[in-house]
Amino acid sequence: MKFNYKKTIKVGLAFAIIMVFWTTYDYVVPLLLENTFGLSNSMRGLIMGLDNLLSLFMLPLFGKISDKTVTRYGKRTPFIVIGTLISVALMIFVPVSSMKQLDSAMELRSQIISTEKADYVYVDHQNNEYSAAALYEMLYEKGHENSDYSDHQYLKINGIDSKDAYLKIALNRLDENGKITSDYNKFVESGIDNYASDQVYEKITKNNPGTIAVYMVILFFVLVAMATFRSPAVALMPDVTPKPLRSQANAMINLVGGAGGAIAFIIYTVVLKFAPTNYVLVFIMTAMSMLLILLAFLMLVKEKKLVEECELICTEYGVTDSDDEDTPVNETDTSIGAVKRARFRSFILILAAIFMWFMGYNAVTSNLSIYMTTSLNLEPSLGGLVSGISMGVSAIAFIPVGYLAVKIGRRKSIIIGFALAITSFVLIFLFAANPSSSVAIFFTLFYLLSGFGLIIANVNTFPMVVELSAKDTIGKYTGWYYTATMSAQAITPYIAGTVMDAFGNKFLFLYAPICVAVAIVFMALVKHGDSKPIPKQKKGEIKTQTADEI
Repeated sequence: MKFNYKKTIKVGLAFAIIMVFWTTYDYVVPLLLENTFGLSNSMRGLIMGLDNLLSLFMLPLFGKISDKTVTRYGKRTPFIVIGTLISVALMIFVPVSSMKQLDSAMELRSQIISTEKADYVYVDHQNNEYSAAALYEMLYEKGHENSDYSDHQYLKINGIDSKDAYLKIALNRLDENGKITSDYNKFVESGIDNYASDQVYEKITKNNPGTIAVYMVILFFVLVAMATFRSPAVALMPDVTPKPLRSQANAMINLVGGAGGAIAFIIYTVVLKFAPTNYVLVFIMTAMSMLLILLAFLMLVKEKKLVEECELICTEYGVTDSDDEDTPVNETDTSIGAVKRARFRSFILILAAIFMWFMGYNAVTSNLSIYMTTSLNLEPSLGGLVSGISMGVSAIAFIPVGYLAVKIGRRKSIIIGFALAITSFVLIFLFAANPSSSVAIFFTLFYLLSGFGLIIANVNTFPMVVELSAKDTIGKYTGWYYTATMSAQAITPYIAGTVMDAFGNKFLFLYAPICVAVAIVFMALVKHGDSKPIPKQKKGEIKTQTADEI
């Protein structure tokens, strides 16, 4: 029994389609909401989370439906094809529905952040003039209400807590002629941007609620379409892969999905570099990429043939998909009922660990573009580059991570991944939370750790869930896996946004590791679902095994 790389890569194209969409969605939609509607962190997080609520029942439902589906193309392929085509047809209208308001919002932002070059006076949208000192005073007052408006919290930590000291710094950041310097811009740029967002919300969004309502309706239908094929697409891997090889297969699937994410990254990085608010072009190119990958999938993957090949291999080596297959709970209670109860407890604990893991990690990913552009003062394209470097370097770990699970087990591997993520987030909180010339480098280096953690966790958590399934329940269990991930993603953006609004953006990286630490506790209690050894011989062959081999 050997791992088939070519087959797994082909099957992984279905997951690549999904990742092209969601990578674009997670990075670009927060920027669209920020620039178009001027929403607060908590409100934006609420909208980013609401789209996941739909998946809570859609993913298990369509996973279960696909388990029962019988067609000449297989039971997963029809969902992948139809779901992709409908999603592509609808997704273009997500940015199109808000184009008019985006133009109005960007015009207002331009007015707010503009300066009169003659005397370097700040002018707001009502043509009220502020001197540099008055602007600092305004930002200082806003800093008491919301630390996003300035780096007042940073100043307070460093002992600068009086208005006089604050304004003195403001004046010192002007040159000898009173002109605004680059140092001045670094100091107040995020504050001005947040003030501009506040004004966009108050002056435009509140007066045009229909625009955001239309946006949400269109988004709803796009997410319905995406939800119809996510569970079937992911369930295809365990359908065609024997149980002992699923961690390695999931690693390869994630690598192919990462390639899809890389395509999306290239698209939005290049487009946003030359047209920072051309979200329509981003979504058009994303849709075209999804269609091309779908075409490759249809040409290369014959689902029914691959399933039959897997069944022959499993029969040959004596590998079964029975949900009763496992070791006894303890030496005194070896009944099937006791084993089932123990497996169910492990199943719940695995889902709980996955839930808390996604509570922490998705809190970061759903706010990443906003954090890098508003807190670290990076351009959208540069922020995307930081994210892309992290994904690219981390992808190197996919294949060795699959083998790591074979050597030390899935549970231990996952705990290591969680620990890396905690380390990453804490380092960012301590050393990469304030704008500086080197912050992008430090942020990228620290964020790489969480990327490795993500890979280790994602490669092994899904196989642990389907390890506890039977042949005819793989789609249903896949749906339950996504119930855990999507329920976390439904609520954590809002909670994280509320934390950021209350304490400052940097506290995102304190909230996240706390969630992941709870995930480690749950995973440490899991007893079932770990890797099984790869059979060394075919069924019927006789070989004496040592205790260590068993």
